[in-house]
Amino acid sequence: MAEKGQGDSEEAQPKGPEGTTPTLEKTENGNAQPDSPVKKEKKPGMMKSFRESIRRVGEKSPLSPNISGSKDKLGPDFRMDGNNPEIGAHAPVSPSLSIGSPVSPAWATGGLFKKEGESADDSPVGHKTASHSRTQSDSSAIMGDSLLKMGASLRHSFRFGNKKDKASKQGQLQSVTEALSEKKLEGLKVEVEEAYQLPEIPHTPLSVMQINKLIEMEVLEEAHLNLLSLREELRRDQEGCGEDQTPMEQAKKEKDLSLLYTALREKVKDIVRDSNKLPSRNKELLVHVARIIQEEEKREEDPGGMIKGWRDIWRAAVQEGVQAKIGSVHLDSRELNSSWLAVHLGLLGKAIVEDLENVINELKDSYPPSFNVFPTYVSCYHHAIGQHLKRIMQHNLDSKDCYAVLEWIINRYESEKIMGSPTLQPDMRTEDKALSFEDGFLDQIKTTYCDHLQDDLRTSLVNAISMQSDDMWKERKMPDLEGDFYHSEMHMDIMTVIKSFIVNSGRIGTDLEKKVVSVCSMELKEFPQSFEREYNQWSDTLTDLSLKATYQITYINSFTILREQMEAYRESCPLQVEGLGKEMKAVVNRLGQSLLEQFKTEIRPFLRRMMTRKWLSTDEDFQQIVKSTTNLSQLCRRMKRPYVQEFVNKVHYHMVKEYVSQLMKGNYSCKNRKHERAAAKMKAQWEELQDLFEELKSTSDWLHPVGEHLCNIIGQKNNKEIKNNLADLVKDYPDISKKHLSAVLYFRGMARGRERQVILHRLAELKGTAGHAGDKSQALFSDIQVAVNTDCLASVPLFCLPLFSSDN
Repeated sequence: MAEKGQGDSEEAQPKGPEGTTPTLEKTENGNAQPDSPVKKEKKPGMMKSFRESIRRVGEKSPLSPNISGSKDKLGPDFRMDGNNPEIGAHAPVSPSLSIGSPVSPAWATGGLFKKEGESADDSPVGHKTASHSRTQSDSSAIMGDSLLKMGASLRHSFRFGNKKDKASKQGQLQSVTEALSEKKLEGLKVEVEEAYQLPEIPHTPLSVMQINKLIEMEVLEEAHLNLLSLREELRRDQEGCGEDQTPMEQAKKEKDLSLLYTALREKVKDIVRDSNKLPSRNKELLVHVARIIQEEEKREEDPGGMIKGWRDIWRAAVQEGVQAKIGSVHLDSRELNSSWLAVHLGLLGKAIVEDLENVINELKDSYPPSFNVFPTYVSCYHHAIGQHLKRIMQHNLDSKDCYAVLEWIINRYESEKIMGSPTLQPDMRTEDKALSFEDGFLDQIKTTYCDHLQDDLRTSLVNAISMQSDDMWKERKMPDLEGDFYHSEMHMDIMTVIKSFIVNSGRIGTDLEKKVVSVCSMELKEFPQSFEREYNQWSDTLTDLSLKATYQITYINSFTILREQMEAYRESCPLQVEGLGKEMKAVVNRLGQSLLEQFKTEIRPFLRRMMTRKWLSTDEDFQQIVKSTTNLSQLCRRMKRPYVQEFVNKVHYHMVKEYVSQLMKGNYSCKNRKHERAAAKMKAQWEELQDLFEELKSTSDWLHPVGEHLCNIIGQKNNKEIKNNLADLVKDYPDISKKHLSAVLYFRGMARGRERQVILHRLAELKGTAGHAGDKSQALFSDIQVAVNTDCLASVPLFCLPLFSSDN
């Protein structure tokens, strides 16, 4: 029961219709209803005076049509379930009024939540208790005194001095007053302190519908105080009835309280979620939101609490707002824009910075320090961005898109472009800049990126072969010259792609660069065989062997360059690069071997006619060999090192081996001292070949002496002197056998005889003395086959040799 107000008198009390004093009866929902037979100690003049004081501004209240336009009484079951009667004209109004309240007067401009230590005199209305009454004259006096009280409240809020302060602070107060009069309060920032003083909770709450209307109209401070009053009323009812015997009306009231708290929670979430969309509109509302959260956290363990974890609800609302902001960033489709993802990420970074700038400039000062507003928003952005990128990775991305994501995460997100932006400093702590993901997510992006790169490289390699076929093979086009060497764009196209992959991945990180080098090496390792299949299929139909040789040298150069350029990445991936190098070397060798086989095929008919009677009388065949070798020499000048050296050495070796092999075939035996002419001819031809290969810069110098040794044996006038020339031959070519020497002696004309056997036995003695001495890499005779057995008497003992003397 409310006590009689000090300013009321019995004469001022209005009379009922029968001359009795009307009373207020409290309904089950906590509202008072007029004309109740229950008598109260409080005189009715208080409510009448109070209603008179607010009637002048009631038209602006969102509840005024219901309050002032109805003369019906409130029913006892006024709730939110849709079965409530209209709001009566005499419904009690909560005495804790504030600015913006649908039932508060226009002069009530002070906030409900006062800072700790603020006196009741600083309140814009100056409430004492819920039952505090005012007379008609008091109401009029308040109207005249409201501006003074508002100024006192503002002085306290902005920490300005009172009338006893110094002149400087009076000037500050005057400046603030002028700013208020000019409606420039929006430009001022007032720090919200952690501590506050909750205004006195009304003893009698508003009706459920009225409280709900306050929540809908975002008059949260008034709604919350009435919720606390309704909660206290429910607690008193529970203590009076006992927890085990709750009546039906008490259950209804508890349900109403739960529904109101749910409505308040959703309204708080809506305000917080949308606070950064309209920061200037919501910044004052956020002050009340923060105080509600603080107050509810204090009362979480009290009976009647309907919702727990208000701070978590606030964080969830912030998270929803951040997610909505991210979702609003424009995103093109790949069909409309090939750079759709890179553009989206650029816009996303800009939106993040703008949103966080608003948090610093508009929202942060609406909360007490304990809310850690800016770090919370940053953390929410980290989480929301992580989820957003996960959804993006579920799209059908290509390598360019994956690179855009990685580059944005690694190089942009923490840089000055986004989280490191100068406009976010110093609020942004260094440890808060990093974007965190679930384990393995970033590696998953890198793996997807590498897989796409491998597919892209495979496509590029196929296109490289197709371009060679279309631009050169089908047109029978001669390769271009770059400097002195045959040149193809194939290796340039391939390395351009590979280098771009490696360089771009290196901008992300060294680990990704190594992974890309490995992927490119593995894919490029399969390319030589694919190229060979296509090239051989085309070249088999090519009749112009000279053009074919030109192409072979061109591609030897291309693969040589590819191998050298990939060797630069050996340190990153030694095993993969080494395997690629072996494959590249193998394809170069196969192309070179193919070129060598063409040369062998070309000179084979002329070699077959060497060391014959015709050869002794003409140089025609040998000159054809020289011509083919010279042509090959010209081609070799267009071949790049280091393979050209290896190829020339192979040609030199083949020529020497094939020339010597003709002696082993037994096609001709020099009779009647023709061996001297044959030796002279061989010496001349040998010198010409030697000059030719010196011009080719062959490094196989070890092949030169064999011609001199054989010419000395064949051209020796005295047979007995031949055995004295064997020592140098065995020393330079320890792999020579009796069969090889027998064939040489046969060509000289020594088919039989004692001297022949003495020479062969001398060879055996020299080889036995030398043992396994000699350079095994310089084997010549071991690769030369003897066509016929010219050593039929090699096993005859020496004492029997006179029987087979040529004299006999």
